[in-house]
Amino acid sequence: MRIIGTGSARPSKVVTNSMLENFLDTSDEWIVTRTGIHERRVISSENLEDLAATAARNAMENAGITAEQVDFIICSNVVNEYVTPGLGCIIQGMIGATCPTMDINCACTGFIYALDVAEAYLASKDLKNILIVCAEEPARMMNWHDRSSCILFGDAAGAVVVTKGDDLKAIRVSTHCKVEALYQKRKLQPTPFITKEEVDTEGVVMNGQDVFKLAVSSSIKDIDKVLTMAGMSADDIDLYVLHQANVRIIESIRHFVNQDKSKFPFNLDRYGNTSSASIPALLDDLSRDNKLKTGEMLLLSAFGAGFTTGACILRWSK
Repeated sequence: MRIIGTGSARPSKVVTNSMLENFLDTSDEWIVTRTGIHERRVISSENLEDLAATAARNAMENAGITAEQVDFIICSNVVNEYVTPGLGCIIQGMIGATCPTMDINCACTGFIYALDVAEAYLASKDLKNILIVCAEEPARMMNWHDRSSCILFGDAAGAVVVTKGDDLKAIRVSTHCKVEALYQKRKLQPTPFITKEEVDTEGVVMNGQDVFKLAVSSSIKDIDKVLTMAGMSADDIDLYVLHQANVRIIESIRHFVNQDKSKFPFNLDRYGNTSSASIPALLDDLSRDNKLKTGEMLLLSAFGAGFTTGACILRWSK
């Protein structure tokens, strides 16, 4: 496959670190030092499906295709206001497409999982254009009195259009069951027959040290694996486009591959962790800022709750 279009959309509400000081025992210095985040975008008046549809339209316009030319939609989403139908169904109607849709929940690794599915579908089915939309509102999952977690996240949507091609050089996805590292449970509607004890965590529960160790070790393993699969070295990669979670995690991975900071683009300082939307939205930023050159080799790596991980190597040919 190859990427032929990118798009993104973000909420209008900017939440700075200093704004969080009004109701959290924190400070701009404390947050920046530990995460690298200065501000994030958080949904206030928007609906997530509107951001998703905007990102999708931007990607289609960038690819030079219409909704009628989209053969399949893959939507990555952890949570939204609709329990059913899937967000992909809603996006399909909003953009005027008529193709089948699939929703996946692989947390922050969702974009790479979606690329893997798209590659398989393009290889095995009579499809030409697949639209991948990653739309996330993790800010709605947070306990906004927990300074260890709510400071990290922002909302966004990112999208790409992929078609047949040979730009994907290697891809790896994996899952390691580590539920206790990062999870959220919520009570469902009661029935007259429920006797078990149920739990509502009132937001995401995160063990920061476990997440850090899992993220770094898993990403390092994935990166090493896809480099070997592609017959390449770390020096052969022009840009490392990593999940935008925490600057310390990115720096740890950078030290492992022993590459210059210039190879590690980032926007988490302005947007925070936007779950599976972070990599496609960053790709869109880089593309529209003319920071991606035809023929460059990109290595994408992400990790998320589950614990899910994934990495791939792409040649940029847009």
